[in-house]
Amino acid sequence: MNRTFLIILIAYIVMQLSGIAGIPMFYFIGSNISDGDTAKMLNLAAGYWIFFSFFTTTIITLLLVNKHDNLLTLEGNPATSGKVVLWSFLGIFLAFFSQAMAGLIQTQFLGIDVESENTASIIDLMSYVPIAAFAIAVLGPILEEIVFRGVIFGWLYRKYNFFISGMLSALIFGVIHMDFTHILMYTAMGFAFAFLYAHTKRIIVPIIAHISINTFVVFTQFFFADQLQEMIERSEALFILLRACIGGVL
Repeated sequence: MNRTFLIILIAYIVMQLSGIAGIPMFYFIGSNISDGDTAKMLNLAAGYWIFFSFFTTTIITLLLVNKHDNLLTLEGNPATSGKVVLWSFLGIFLAFFSQAMAGLIQTQFLGIDVESENTASIIDLMSYVPIAAFAIAVLGPILEEIVFRGVIFGWLYRKYNFFISGMLSALIFGVIHMDFTHILMYTAMGFAFAFLYAHTKRIIVPIIAHISINTFVVFTQFFFADQLQEMIERSEALFILLRACIGGVL
């Protein structure tokens, strides 16, 4: 792995761990500026730190990528502009489909609720710090695609076949979210993003798909949480009925 890849990985890891010191620091500053209850001040500190850390790390990462030509170039012919547009559009549906299939497996065969506490806590933070939504919906996908697809998958793909590289990078992508109950969903999406990158040789394609997924989740969870839960319950009931009908026929 080249030196720039290592620097990008280190920057990302530092960002992930920075909240240990950053959130208390922002809390201390905020509590001395404004009076508020502890819970509110902690949520404000966490929300602003998410934005600050994501923004800073994304800028550093983009500067490193732009400094080195062809850093994220995979072997083969990159997709033309027309195909980039096409696969960016198709990639959104591919990512949604992989997430939906993983969600159905979790709920129907593993008995795991599709709703993630990790996602719920992030949505709660955004009610205190709306600008954190930009970090989650836009900055996060840009950074994660460069790290997990451009760096980790790209490095593995130069040594191994697509399936091994895609699965390993997708598993790491799932683990880093620290939501092991829903790791199947993260892994499925990570594999879909790896496919988009390998197929088009353009990192912008999985970035667009990832931004679209995160923006949709943020928007629906923030504004239509009750309606979304009703849709999930209906889809689960339909899937149970379909499985019963198939079982009766077989």
